[in-house]
Amino acid sequence: MHERLLPASPNWYCSRCCDVNSSGLLGVGAKNLLYLIDVSASTCRVVGVLVGHKGLVSGVSFCQDATQTHLCATSSGDGVVLFWDTNTQTLIREDAHHQNPISALHWSPLDKNLVVSGDEKGIVVCHWYNTGDTASFFPEPRSIICLTCSPHTWSTVAVGYKDGMIVLIDVSKKGEVTHRLRGHDDDIQSLAWSPLTGKDAFYCRAEPSDCSGELGASNGVSAGEEKACYLASGSKDQTVRIWSTATGKGVSTLKLPYLKRRGSAVDPTLKERLWLNVHWPKGQPTQLVSTCFSGELLMWDLTKTGKQKWTLFGSSSEGQNHSRIVFNTASVTLRDGSELLLSTSLDREVKCWNLASLNCCWTLPTLGGFVYSLAFSPVGTGYLALGVGDNMIRVWNTLSTQNHYDTRCFWQGIKSKVTSLAWHPKREGTLSFGTDDGKVGIYDVFSNKPPQISSSYHKKTVYSLAWGPSLPPVSFGSAEGKPSYSLYSCAGEGIILQHDPYKLGGDASDINDLIRETNNIKHKLSPHTDLSWKPDGKVVAIGNEDGCIDVYQAPTLKLLCSIQQHHKIINVLRWHPEHNAPPDLHGLLASGSSNAIVYVHDLHSVIENPPESPLVMTEPYRRLCGHTSKITGMSWSPHHGGKLVTVSYDGTAQVWDVQQEAAVSNYRGHVGYLLCVEWSPVDPDVIWTGGKDFTVQEWRVSKQEFTKPPKGKKMMDLKEKAKQKKKTKKPTPEVNSEAVADAASIGQEPSDEDEEQVEVISASSPVPPTASLASQRKPSTVMKCKDKADSNLQKKKKARSLLPISTALDHRPKEELLQDCLTLAAVAHGSVSPAGCVPGQGEHIHLGLFSDRTALHRLFDAEEESHVKAGHFESVVYLRLWSGDLEGALELAAERGELNDHLLSVAPMGGFKVWHSIVERYVKQLCLQEQYLKAASHLLSINKLYEAVDLLRSHKLYREAIALVKARLPVEDPVLKELYTCWASMLEKDGHFSAAAKCYIAAGASFDAAKVIARKNDISSLRTAAALASVSGEDTLAQSLALRCAKDLASMRDWIAAQDVLASQESLLVHRLHLSITELLYAALTETGFVPESGVIGHAWASPASEKHILERVQDIWFEQFGVSKGSRRDLEELLQELKGVESPTRVTANLPLSQVLLLSSLHVARCVLCRLLDDADQLMKELWQAVACFREATDFSVSAEICRILIPGGDVGAVVKTKPLVSEDAKAAANSLQTWVLYYRLYKHWWRHPDDDEHQQEAVVTNGLSRLGFDAASLLSDAHAACQAEQRSVREIQERLAAMVMQHSRIITTTNGDALQEANQQSEEDTFLSLTTKMSTHQTQLANIPDTIKLYPHPDVAECCLVLLHLSQSSQSVSESLQQEAKDLLRKYATSPTLRKASNRFLS
Repeated sequence: MHERLLPASPNWYCSRCCDVNSSGLLGVGAKNLLYLIDVSASTCRVVGVLVGHKGLVSGVSFCQDATQTHLCATSSGDGVVLFWDTNTQTLIREDAHHQNPISALHWSPLDKNLVVSGDEKGIVVCHWYNTGDTASFFPEPRSIICLTCSPHTWSTVAVGYKDGMIVLIDVSKKGEVTHRLRGHDDDIQSLAWSPLTGKDAFYCRAEPSDCSGELGASNGVSAGEEKACYLASGSKDQTVRIWSTATGKGVSTLKLPYLKRRGSAVDPTLKERLWLNVHWPKGQPTQLVSTCFSGELLMWDLTKTGKQKWTLFGSSSEGQNHSRIVFNTASVTLRDGSELLLSTSLDREVKCWNLASLNCCWTLPTLGGFVYSLAFSPVGTGYLALGVGDNMIRVWNTLSTQNHYDTRCFWQGIKSKVTSLAWHPKREGTLSFGTDDGKVGIYDVFSNKPPQISSSYHKKTVYSLAWGPSLPPVSFGSAEGKPSYSLYSCAGEGIILQHDPYKLGGDASDINDLIRETNNIKHKLSPHTDLSWKPDGKVVAIGNEDGCIDVYQAPTLKLLCSIQQHHKIINVLRWHPEHNAPPDLHGLLASGSSNAIVYVHDLHSVIENPPESPLVMTEPYRRLCGHTSKITGMSWSPHHGGKLVTVSYDGTAQVWDVQQEAAVSNYRGHVGYLLCVEWSPVDPDVIWTGGKDFTVQEWRVSKQEFTKPPKGKKMMDLKEKAKQKKKTKKPTPEVNSEAVADAASIGQEPSDEDEEQVEVISASSPVPPTASLASQRKPSTVMKCKDKADSNLQKKKKARSLLPISTALDHRPKEELLQDCLTLAAVAHGSVSPAGCVPGQGEHIHLGLFSDRTALHRLFDAEEESHVKAGHFESVVYLRLWSGDLEGALELAAERGELNDHLLSVAPMGGFKVWHSIVERYVKQLCLQEQYLKAASHLLSINKLYEAVDLLRSHKLYREAIALVKARLPVEDPVLKELYTCWASMLEKDGHFSAAAKCYIAAGASFDAAKVIARKNDISSLRTAAALASVSGEDTLAQSLALRCAKDLASMRDWIAAQDVLASQESLLVHRLHLSITELLYAALTETGFVPESGVIGHAWASPASEKHILERVQDIWFEQFGVSKGSRRDLEELLQELKGVESPTRVTANLPLSQVLLLSSLHVARCVLCRLLDDADQLMKELWQAVACFREATDFSVSAEICRILIPGGDVGAVVKTKPLVSEDAKAAANSLQTWVLYYRLYKHWWRHPDDDEHQQEAVVTNGLSRLGFDAASLLSDAHAACQAEQRSVREIQERLAAMVMQHSRIITTTNGDALQEANQQSEEDTFLSLTTKMSTHQTQLANIPDTIKLYPHPDVAECCLVLLHLSQSSQSVSESLQQEAKDLLRKYATSPTLRKASNRFLS
């Protein structure tokens, strides 16, 4: 059980990698572990670590049900979801239904059994905790970043995707999409639901239509039935948007502010590193927490208006905020009612905030790498230095009472893993460090100065640092009055350097020079691996790679003794402290190596009475057995003599009583192997350890359950080996025999892969995997090869002999080999060969090598037969080649498919035909081996160019085929164009449009090039495609593409760029004129606040500063900016004809976006202007009516009224036409209709006016309908239009009744319900299908008799106007009695529908 613990850093770039339950238990995913931290007290405490995932933890979520708050679900990159019981810290169940890395996870707040997860391929899986069932959905083919379950509807899940899309799905309907929320332009990094429902949850004004949602299938809950739930989303596009799920639209957008910190400039790369997390606290529904660019936390007040709606966390004092971006937040309400917010950040800190005061309560530092070194300051009591693999040093004040985790970080000048540390023995705050890249430096931890770096770098990792007395030559030049301490560093290349701390810029000295000089050593010294100075500075012990420990006397470094007990690399040496220790313990030296046994040596007599010649010690003073893997660190107790703690690759820390050779206590709280250990200088019962699991842990010796490390096969073997040594009483075995013993035990100890495994690279570790192996502590085989015997086992494999029979026979017994010499001599010098002796045949095959050529050929035949039987055909080929049978050798290699470049190079020796044939067969072999480029090159060697091109093309190597054709064939060869076309088709199919366009251009098909670039359909592609078509002479296509590009730019309100694109095509003048009017209308609507002003890039002439009529302003702009001439009537008529040919929607609907409506309306306004220039008053009036009608049919009432005010500013339609009277009936009807609509808007404006404005008018006497209203309302009460509208209403009512009757009939057929049949009979008594059809025919006949002008140019609803006037007459005296009577008469006559009759009764009764 541990006391305090610095955990591993939370994983980065995950949407929900921490969560907290209602009891105040925080779960944080770090690497592949889950840390449990109790945050319910005034300070935090790590209470457990859950181990189970193989990949990085990507999601953490607690069950929010009051009965199951101890349950937790986690997900990871290995596609697995684990369920945990945090009370017992045990794994409950594992779900492995994802086949891809899981990127998001959430436990439903409403359903205690539902957990939802999403992966990078877009798969959403529902896990049911109680039954173990799962259900998978695939709502969108996009990569999921985050998801969250609704706290209001159990089946609703919001999913955020990488491309900025947000989708709401219903998991009860097989993942059906209910809304698609569009508005973000980049990754959705976080989602949060409002804790309350209803429209009063907070106040916010509706946004324009650029943030829209798309309603899903009709099976979903309708907008009218669903409660208003709000969803907040944070995106990489630097905005927080709030959405209404009832309407599927955005209701508010919050843009992150740039906060410049005191004393620092704004980092230009902030935008690229943004992670925008949002959190909606349960206790504050009108407040929203979000992260910002540099680690700040903002509290947004959603009820505020104005620019600054946010408050900065931690603004009361400096240094409270995170220093890097924040990834995750979670909140909890404690029993005392206080609400806390927890946050994790890139700065490797977990912070707790009070949401009431927005101040930081506490900070928990975390670690982002292996803990390689621990060191307590001998001067500053309680200051513990940590060397960590995240390129930082941390100094922890372990005795602080106010903050139990009071740490400072040092990173300047390091830039690599910190692998060793050593405090100066006398100077307070002076800390030396060594790094993975061989750097040695000194920090003053109580100042803000950067470190001093030694100019002498090691070639490999620095493993050990020690302060000791200065040795020559440094001691000769030491200044008087200064303590003569030097810094010694030992690194992976096997040398120890002495650094002068006052002259780090000078060269460090290698102590090997002094050792050789003093001890007269000529041979090469064994590479050093560790050193340790005796506390009194008289003696230094140096460990070597061969397992030997040399003890030298300072300052001459005379060798006193050599300890040859270890036979593997020395990892750590430690002298017993002399303070408070009896004298007989002062000479104890503990050593640990890659063997699992710890040896303690008593060197007291050697030090006190130095021998004349070096001693060799082969027996230890004490042998401590228990660990099952290599020793990596140790520390003597400064309180009790003879107490030692060691750490090992077996993952445990062991406390020993050295004198008794007894195990005292064993700590097993780490996950993975340990690398360092320190005994507390103030508490004899406390020890600190660090290791591979990125943690530093404080634990008590007296509270541990175990006394010995866990047993394993390795431990049993070591004990057995020790027993055998005692029985035989042999001296230290030689290296080779030890190597054999070690080799025999390799299969029983952990494998090298397990021991030397690379660090687990979490999302929080900045170190790339390729660099982590070389950076480990001494056990690294790259840095220190400790087992030479093991390396000898891996001998280089001997090549197979080409003459194996001959070789084998030359390895027979000595007698037979001597007889062979006599036989060979008899054959060489005798006239008659020995009986039965034929060199190269039978028992004397091997003698063929020493006889004549005939015998050699017999030897080759026998060897060839042996190779064929063994399947070594390559050797057969070489034997035939050497014997001169070149064709046979090549034929055999070709049949076996074993031709190679060497055989091909000797093929010309057989003649042209042989070489030509072998090349062709080699090409076939290369094709089977998928070496197509090599095969094509060989085809060129036999002058088969077209075959080589076909080979490359058939395997889609178009680039290489084109290069070959252009280099070797004429430009006009049709093969080149064919290749370009085929390659372009393939590239186009794969979506590489730019590359495909280049192919089409090279093939002379510029039209196709422009078309394929335009397929991307973005602005830059369309503009490029238009320019390309124009350059290529494809004018029609260029105009089409330029027009598409201009429309897209116009929809983005970039009017200047749109006009520039159109200006590149002279024939698009009419569209430029059209677009100029659209910009003018948009500017007018922007001025009155009907459309947003942000993001508009417009011309100066579009500013609505002029008081002229808009048609006059358009004329002036056309004359000045676009060169339109009023004098050329023919040109004006041509422009009008072109405008009439411009495409427009056939029918305007309410679903048409405002931008489209503006384009359509401005088209009619453009025709108005041209008609005005041509003095065509009738057509002008018709087009003006169409321009207003577009808005009336597509937008809301207020926008339509504003357009009327813009186009008819005085309210007099006749003033637009000016002097020329209207001639045609259609034009007069259009003018009349337009005038009534203007009056209609004015009528409603009068009605909506505040009642106080009319108090002084109510006493006035009304003389006519015009007196108080300010206009003649009588024109609104048209009898002809009222009759037409009544007929149209009747037709609609009959159509609805017919549709209901058909629906009723179909229901009767498909049901057996008697009630439905009775209802149908009752309905049929009232109306029959025949009677309704007859009525329909009658009404349609009456409609046909109504003049077309009434139907084409309708008036506002006459009945509605009558009702409004009668309402006005009751509240004021603004309506004359005659007008009231006329309205009542029309209602009695034409208010035929039930709704109108009901509304009219109060006025007619």
